[in-house]
Amino acid sequence: MKDYLIKAIAHNKQVRAYAAITTETIEEARRRHDTLAVASVVLGRSMTAGVILGAMLKGEEKLTIKMNGGGPIGTILVDANAKGEVRGYVSNPHAYSVENQQGLLDIKSAVGTNGVLSVTKDIGLYHPFIGQVPIASGEIGEDFASYLLHSEQVTSSVGVGVLVNPDFTIQAAGGFIIQLMPNTEEETIRFIEERLRTMPSISSMIGQGITPKQILQQILGEENVSVLETMTVGFQCECSRERISNAILSIGSKEIQDMIDTDGKAEAQCHFCNESYYYSKEDLERLLKVSI
Repeated sequence: MKDYLIKAIAHNKQVRAYAAITTETIEEARRRHDTLAVASVVLGRSMTAGVILGAMLKGEEKLTIKMNGGGPIGTILVDANAKGEVRGYVSNPHAYSVENQQGLLDIKSAVGTNGVLSVTKDIGLYHPFIGQVPIASGEIGEDFASYLLHSEQVTSSVGVGVLVNPDFTIQAAGGFIIQLMPNTEEETIRFIEERLRTMPSISSMIGQGITPKQILQQILGEENVSVLETMTVGFQCECSRERISNAILSIGSKEIQDMIDTDGKAEAQCHFCNESYYYSKEDLERLLKVSI
């Protein structure tokens, strides 16, 4: 089954919940960027959180996530929209993987904690909404929970996980966001906190083939979850030859002529998907005629 996400409510509408399986999506990103283990986990967690945040939007709204904690992974950049489409990259896809004291990949050291997480939302207004918080832990999930609490004033639990095979392909990826509404009763809060404390790791659950609905039932109780919507999610880049051509046209005829005289060709590569676009001398000359 293709990757998908569910939106749900629980506990008499006191809780809003989202869960997603993103294995194929993150594998596509890994393949395009040739990420090693730690970069795959960092990018996969970030893209999973991004696609869930995107599902909270409407219509043509979209968002951009940027995170840089000063670690060797560098900048993490993710774009997502309300349609379940997401793309992303990290500055250093070949960052060296180290293990922490528990024998797991040291995500915190790879990301770093000396920086900020920012989320820019384009919701059709004259100015975009920009929320920014200091990086809380470098573990990604906790950082997005901090963003939601301090920037959007919504108490949330965020769990995102990625399992990487020995050959660096993605075995499993996915996550959840649980949000408490202002009227949530203390008894409900305690119930959810206890379930979160005792549940298996999100990575192990997804690795065992658990569904998004089962993830939410594990946290919120089987009888408490009402699914509102199911949507497919996937890696999708906005780049195209037309967009690149328009970008070349925007630099002006003088610069295009210089490209023709100097190299007689041009190549552009999209940071988000690593797709390359080649322009021969004849291609550039056609663009030059349009620019004049």
